[in-house]
Amino acid sequence: MLLAIDTSAGTAVAVVDRAGAILAERADAATRRHVEVVGDLLRAALAEAGIGASEITGVVAGMGPGPFTGLRVGIAAARAFAFGVGCPVVPVVSHDAVALGRAEPVVVATDARRRELAVSHYGPPDAGGLPARLAGPELVPAGPIEVPIGATLLEVSEIPAGALGALGARLLELGRRLGPGEPLYLRAPDVTLSAGPKRVTA
Repeated sequence: MLLAIDTSAGTAVAVVDRAGAILAERADAATRRHVEVVGDLLRAALAEAGIGASEITGVVAGMGPGPFTGLRVGIAAARAFAFGVGCPVVPVVSHDAVALGRAEPVVVATDARRRELAVSHYGPPDAGGLPARLAGPELVPAGPIEVPIGATLLEVSEIPAGALGALGARLLELGRRLGPGEPLYLRAPDVTLSAGPKRVTA
């Protein structure tokens, strides 16, 4: 069994089997409550699937693109859960899950805040049925998105965790290279550490 977690947009959690069949899926579209809801969604998904944490053999983590604060919550939850049960983390590009199962070229867009969108371009699936990303993810100004002729625009408010888990299962089955080891923030965090110690005066 695989557990899938993504907080690159809203918060989404799913349990899938090794064949990619979705056993349970829960989501919350709010973009600023990841910490508050991810634990409840995890427990609800496991209960709905009728399995215990020890039965999870891998945790599929959505690696973005996404804003720094939200995205790191899901990745940290995935890594902590995997460490707790002694199973591996399977990193997956979040946009790839949206493109999974589409026969035609698609453009995937998610809200990156600050009046920007995160956009990825895909061609038809490859020989293994996996999404073939041609460009991106990249940041573009919010507004009309240029879509190639014959392609479909997919603007989503949350990443479907069931599709994320199914993609992770398929990657493992085919022995394909997994996603990035580091999050795809696309933008530096709002808060950064100062270059040196600050002077303190009385």
